[in-house]
Amino acid sequence: MTISEVKNVLPQLDQVSFKLENGTMVPEHFHVTEVGVISKHFIDCGGVVRDEKMANFQLWNANDFDHRLKPMKLLNIIKLSENKLGLEDLEIEVEFQGETIGKYGLDFQDGTFILTNKITDCLAKDKCGIPEELIVSNQNSCTPGGGCC
Repeated sequence: MTISEVKNVLPQLDQVSFKLENGTMVPEHFHVTEVGVISKHFIDCGGVVRDEKMANFQLWNANDFDHRLKPMKLLNIIKLSENKLGLEDLEIEVEFQGETIGKYGLDFQDGTFILTNKITDCLAKDKCGIPEELIVSNQNSCTPGGGCC
């Protein structure tokens, strides 16, 4: 989801809720502790220099169980970020604490924001020397005996 998509959805909601793709709900007393811009300048394994920019939301839980983030409060935080940080209409990446800090994509279904799983991928598959028949697209695993693990 992009910033504009979230801004369009928020006024229609009575509450803000997030859940993981596996169905686990983010505790309803979560805080959005950061809204920001993440810039990544890197070189891929094929030698291509790349730039990525994403919006970032960080979700955090405290022991203040009576806390509830209202849709208009989140909308105001986003608008403040646009004004103070120059936040553009970027794709959103969400950070949420599991066993370590997890990074998720964002979707929206049936009144709930969904933290979608992200996977790693090679951006220069043609330079890696892995035969095309061994490349498993859009998956984070290889088949047994496939030679790619």
